[in-house]
Amino acid sequence: MSTKTVLIVDDEASIREMIAIALEMADYQVLEADNAQTAHAMVVDHQPDLLVLDWMMPGISGIELARRLKRDETTAELPIILLTAKGEEDNKIQGLEAGADDYITKPFSPRELVARLKAVLRRATPKGIEQAVEVEGLMLDPASHRVSTHGAPLDIGPTEYRLLQFFMTHPERAYTRSQLLDQVWGGNVYVEERTVDVHIRRLRKALGEAHQHLIQTVRGTGYRFSAKG
Repeated sequence: MSTKTVLIVDDEASIREMIAIALEMADYQVLEADNAQTAHAMVVDHQPDLLVLDWMMPGISGIELARRLKRDETTAELPIILLTAKGEEDNKIQGLEAGADDYITKPFSPRELVARLKAVLRRATPKGIEQAVEVEGLMLDPASHRVSTHGAPLDIGPTEYRLLQFFMTHPERAYTRSQLLDQVWGGNVYVEERTVDVHIRRLRKALGEAHQHLIQTVRGTGYRFSAKG
């Protein structure tokens, strides 16, 4: 399953519930914690994809937990959205300096939170994706943001690049158009599913004769990246 897991950390049960309902409706797995100690243990045990973290909590504050997670190599890459009732600019800067990826001020709408969360997940680089990926002489190098075939550079657009990067790091699995929209476009509601088909065509064209067969159409489902026939 490509479902992302989000850990909600807030000492107010009503806020956790509101966020959990919004996230579950948007197809996220949800974990909950009501304090920083429990949350830290859950991060280690469950390795969620993102943390929605309340700034003000009894005991260890959200901002202190964020600092601890960012100091630890194993959790430093975990994306964090801070929730706070503080709207002042210096608090926002303090939150971002502590390692938060985004910041949302209470009261907020669940739709806004889901939109922000998708944007943060889209920006977050999945583990292992910093390394170059190579399949049958097709090489994608995230460090230089280049794609080449047997050493010769390919001219590829930014969306096609992201699509190819997702495919090459998630091979041999069929994805529906809506899953690809979520993973590559970040679930942008303004993008229609047929847009995926347009970019798949462009990607195949960019890959040329040598590699276009790697992007397979799966009838009744969507698309798969596979080196197998």
